[in-house]
Amino acid sequence: MTIHCLHCNEEIEGRTDKKFCSPYCRSAFHYQKNKEKEDTLFKTIDKQLKTNRKILKNYNKAGLAKVSAEKVVNEGFNPKYFTHYWKNKKGQAYLFCYEYGFLELKEGNKKKYVLVTWQEYMK
Repeated sequence: MTIHCLHCNEEIEGRTDKKFCSPYCRSAFHYQKNKEKEDTLFKTIDKQLKTNRKILKNYNKAGLAKVSAEKVVNEGFNPKYFTHYWKNKKGQAYLFCYEYGFLELKEGNKKKYVLVTWQEYMK
């Protein structure tokens, strides 16, 4: 009885319960299988981070802007997803999606975001 690799279909030598001819084929097979799954947690988070970055970039062309939170949330922005943060001297935490950041502010009863771009002094 000959056994063939599930990834490359080469004939396998050795134990009869082997499914792959090499660690590479095992890894490639599982990578492809996981890639085909609907939505993994990683894909969901990555997609939201990219959406957030795109929205922040669109509203912050000059490097500093203010926008209604409602407006960006309606476009798909989710402030719970960010890559890192930076605190200023006042102790305010700017949350960043890669190089684009936002700070939540209240103006009256409206929520707004101050949008910034990452600067060297923020290191």
